[in-house]
Amino acid sequence: MDRIRIVGGSPLNGIIPISGAKNAALPLMIASLLTPETLTLENVPRLADVNQLNRILGNHGVDYRLEGKRVGDSPYAGQTIHLDAKTIVDTTAPYELVSRMRASFWVIAPLLARMGEAKVSLPGGCAIGTRPVDLLLMVLEKLGANIEIEGGYVLADAKKGLVGGEIDFAKVTVGGTHTALMAASLAKGHTLIKNAACEPEVKDLADCLVKMGAKISGAGTSTIEIEGVTSLHGARHDVLPDRIEAGTYACAVAMTGGDVLLAGARADLLPLALDVLRQTGAQIDETAQGLRVSRKGGKIRPVDVTTAPFPGFPTDLQAQFMALMSGADGTSRITETIFENRFMHVQELARLGARIKLEGDVAIVEGRPKLKGAPVMATDLRASVSLVIAALAAEGETIVHRVYHLDRGFEQLEEKLQACGATVERLREPA
Repeated sequence: MDRIRIVGGSPLNGIIPISGAKNAALPLMIASLLTPETLTLENVPRLADVNQLNRILGNHGVDYRLEGKRVGDSPYAGQTIHLDAKTIVDTTAPYELVSRMRASFWVIAPLLARMGEAKVSLPGGCAIGTRPVDLLLMVLEKLGANIEIEGGYVLADAKKGLVGGEIDFAKVTVGGTHTALMAASLAKGHTLIKNAACEPEVKDLADCLVKMGAKISGAGTSTIEIEGVTSLHGARHDVLPDRIEAGTYACAVAMTGGDVLLAGARADLLPLALDVLRQTGAQIDETAQGLRVSRKGGKIRPVDVTTAPFPGFPTDLQAQFMALMSGADGTSRITETIFENRFMHVQELARLGARIKLEGDVAIVEGRPKLKGAPVMATDLRASVSLVIAALAAEGETIVHRVYHLDRGFEQLEEKLQACGATVERLREPA
């Protein structure tokens, strides 16, 4: 199993290109099931989760083709994928595939909307909490589907087609909103979604569906309206830049010092997170090329944060921000309101010398002037990159184990950091 070796203590200086957003690319790829025509997605990141979803979609009969690099392309240029679901040959998503990636459960919506049936394995739990699918199933029932659970599978049936309805979420859910958008696009009549997720990735999916012929208004707000259409056609869509990757590298610069241009990053995708980072002492400037982040001297100031749905502070940046606060000049409080069990990185940060006390859903972080390198183990995607951030600022050598978590969500992480002066290398296990 690969590991990453980091020798800390060097500031970051240079340019880090921001890849396409994984959390946008995955639902966009799943949306290809809604049409028999080709959906072309540009700026798709090269990640393990993208490769896995291609295999899952292939199980349903989706053909995909990757475009090769072109002359003059940056080594970090995103890939272009052509997805063709002309013939869906199987409406079953088996456990052995769904269990490897929770987002693959979302195939239930387009399969049901287009084919009138779907059999999809329940995804089960994961490292950061149970994340039940009850709200997703509620969406389908509100649109007229019959739902049964048998032998660990969800059996969904809508032989006469889905019918528009009113969906009022008890709590904000990105997965539920994705499901509603895809299912309602081919439902008969009008659908009203209340308390919808406002995340940029939700709007990106809606924008793509509109290009495919869907009639959607209000995406990006808490109220979305959809007029169902009988069919969708092919389209070409550019995946938006990854706000979590941008926020992660911004935290790294804030912790290590230096001056880095996050090429392609957009401030409108991270409004509160950027304000919080400025409060810690980082300077962040918008440029035509992206976001420029710097910290030249001065101590890291402690700041309290609470995770919240967009436009609040993202739960997917909580671990990275905790790493930053472990080096602050004072005590901060980080409250996690989205996922239970999302403090699993605390014990590993403690191995680097961080002082963190947990009180329920609150982490109290007592900043220290110096962290020290140590062997650590990644527990999930965002936790793993928090260890990288802390290691970049720690004295001496850190070895991060289980880096397959990183490969799920961060494209060419070592290369991007190396280009900015960090001592980072992958230690590959012999084949």
